Amino acid sequence: MTGRERVLRTIEGKSTDKLPWVPFAGVHAGKLLGYGAKKVSTDVDALVQAALEVNRLYHPDGQPIMFDLQIEAEILGCDMVWSDDGPPSVASHPLEDTTEIPTRMPKADEGRLSMELEATLRLKKEIGETTALYGICCGPFTLASHLRGTEIFMDMMLQPEYVHELLAYANKVAKTVSGYLIDAGIDVVAVTDPLISQISPAHFVEFMEKPFTELFESISSKGAKSSFFVCGNATMNIEPMCKTKCDSLSVDENVNLANTKKITDTYDITIGGNIPLTSVMLFGNQQDNMKTVVDLIDSVTPGRLILSPGCDMPYDVPVENAIAVEHAVHETESVRAMVANYQSKGIEFTGELPDYEHLEKPLVEVFTLDSATCAACTYMWAAAQDAVKSMNTKIDLIEYKYTVPQNIARCREIGVKQLPSIYINGKLAFSSIIPSREELVKRIKEVL
Repeated sequence: MTGRERVLRTIEGKSTDKLPWVPFAGVHAGKLLGYGAKKVSTDVDALVQAALEVNRLYHPDGQPIMFDLQIEAEILGCDMVWSDDGPPSVASHPLEDTTEIPTRMPKADEGRLSMELEATLRLKKEIGETTALYGICCGPFTLASHLRGTEIFMDMMLQPEYVHELLAYANKVAKTVSGYLIDAGIDVVAVTDPLISQISPAHFVEFMEKPFTELFESISSKGAKSSFFVCGNATMNIEPMCKTKCDSLSVDENVNLANTKKITDTYDITIGGNIPLTSVMLFGNQQDNMKTVVDLIDSVTPGRLILSPGCDMPYDVPVENAIAVEHAVHETESVRAMVANYQSKGIEFTGELPDYEHLEKPLVEVFTLDSATCAACTYMWAAAQDAVKSMNTKIDLIEYKYTVPQNIARCREIGVKQLPSIYINGKLAFSSIIPSREELVKRIKEVL
């Protein structure tokens, strides 16, 4: 059985000889050949070479061409900030000061979309018979947020009709781009919308159910499979997501995989995930990665499971860790014996926590995966900066990125359960929900 068959049969609920493994190696693919993140994000030859190296080293059953949620936004007028070890992030929002609804649709030969489509065509010929190709499509809510900025969260309360119109436009973009990807040879369109974890189930039903249902119907009508890919603590929205009739869901480490699978099983939907990106894949060792995979597999009921990182793999994930994951997925029984008595040491916290009871001024701490690469984290960090800037008083504001080992240990010491989160004077204020400026200002004033 080929890897492609494993992925597609698993999504269809059919039996396979082994569990499928899908490494979401975006810019990490460039690391394998010594290419920086921008190189594999802008040079089609480098991108294809790097993807082939992922295929050679990691023996994936499926793999993405790129993992970049900014391609559509860049074409539609958002400025980019580039990183050496991550995909670009959105730096401007063309609809920030207007409620105009755009009409422009990305064209297949525009921007970096043309590069992604060319790479897809080439990789389809090279590995498409044996490997399921994933195309990452920016979901309509995250795309609308890229265009509008953090104001969209207030718009949902104050201008709901505008939000409906903006989402309808963003969804039309998603349908257009997913169609291009399918025509180029993509097997699974991963509609990736990290900001879904930042809204309530009521808002999901009000604003998201219709566009996402239409989008997944469009993907299915073109003969491809769909994956609803969400980051952050999307636990409350799992069942509403299932009702959009996607073929599969993919979640990150903030979501309990076993509990989620009980829900997805009732809807005959395949679940994918959710190997921790930083604490395990980036900073763990081979045994940590193998034990994590075995424990995940043992925690869930059989069938309808795809093992993958919780999101886009960090650039510097050690090659041996990803290889260890593949071995644990495909050779689970032998690996289970290897790690039966293994206990992870974890990361020791060597710093000091602030004296929260005796602070001279309010302290706002934002715990993120990384605001430079995680869309939900980007907007939570922006919301915190905006709120603090609007206040006429001195406030300490700091971001702790989970990509730093000591910050992982700090999260454990403070008791941070979900990312992104905002703490004020050492107490949880917002967990995996992006606050409006007014909401955050009010919470800060409570401690003044």
